[in-house]
Amino acid sequence: MSLKKYHLGLTQWGFKEWKGTFFTDECKPAGFLKQYATVFNSVEGNTTFYRAPSPETVLKWGEQVSPDFKFCFKFPQSITHYKRLKNVTEEALSFLDLFTPIRNKLGPFHVQLSSQFSYNEIDKLETFIEILPAHLSFAVEVRHPDFFDKGKKERHFINLLKSYGVNRVIFDTRRLHGLKSDEPSVKKAQQRKPKTPVRFDTTGANPLIRYVGGNHIVNNEAYLKEWAIITADWIREGKHPYIFIHSPDTLHAPELARYFHRELSKLIEIPQLPDWPIESKNKQLGLF
Repeated sequence: MSLKKYHLGLTQWGFKEWKGTFFTDECKPAGFLKQYATVFNSVEGNTTFYRAPSPETVLKWGEQVSPDFKFCFKFPQSITHYKRLKNVTEEALSFLDLFTPIRNKLGPFHVQLSSQFSYNEIDKLETFIEILPAHLSFAVEVRHPDFFDKGKKERHFINLLKSYGVNRVIFDTRRLHGLKSDEPSVKKAQQRKPKTPVRFDTTGANPLIRYVGGNHIVNNEAYLKEWAIITADWIREGKHPYIFIHSPDTLHAPELARYFHRELSKLIEIPQLPDWPIESKNKQLGLF
């Protein structure tokens, strides 16, 4: 992967419906990650939110990607949601230790807190951050209104993250919730995804954007162009952003990510994204 200035990825690598549109037709599930990683250089590791992988699985994941590829694994919900960061030191460090064999292929670990985790629990968040290893990178996503009050509570939260060099996850669902659509996937996403305000400030060296829009480029153009401008500015400042593109129907996510990358390439010097695996195969067949 020749993309060096930032990391771009999707919410997963194993979407079977990408066969024939992104993956090659004959690609088996065991080969999804390897083909995905020929195009994108990062991925949201949402699978770890539900269950920690085995050491063998972690090794297999690492073997299928290039040295520049970065996994952004999410902390298990048992730590962030069920125990709400209370008395989780041993569990959290054991989780992180799982990924030691692929430590050079790790982006920011994602600490996603529930919408019920309020400012009243910020001391637990600081205690949790204090136990995190300094050689790894982390990003925190909050959803409670307290952390968007534009006042004392939000300033305290921002200063806390800055003091530890922890990134604030920016979850942008403006386009999603602004859509009027009868598409089932859009309606489902509107019910499930939070409607949190968007903040454009950064607290660490790796700004992390999670963008959720509509399924089609025409519904996302203005927002993706806006994020391209912001991302370009961050890169010029010496930051290294992580951009993750969501779509209600995951089938369309690769094209939205490619559009974003093209807009960014108009602002800073970066290479084109590689062809999709299916496109590369068709080009090769065309030679014969």
